[in-house]
Amino acid sequence: MSIRLGNSCTNCENLVDGMNCKIHGVQVSDSYTCDSFEMKAALKNDPNCTTCSRYEGPTCANPQKAALGMLCSHWAPQNAIA
Repeated sequence: MSIRLGNSCTNCENLVDGMNCKIHGVQVSDSYTCDSFEMKAALKNDPNCTTCSRYEGPTCANPQKAALGMLCSHWAPQNAIA
């Protein structure tokens, strides 16, 4: 078993309840990773002006007030695929 410091097991899809690795069958900590490391897919839920595709652009609805931590009803994702 090749467990080493690096990418954290807490971000691995193989981590199950109780900080146990379902691949190796051992208890791990947030300081370890291994060759079976698979990054968890996670949604980023942080809508604010700086994550808006309109921020500091010509279609920004509130250019004088737009700032980090602010949010209006015109927010649009930066990387949208339709």
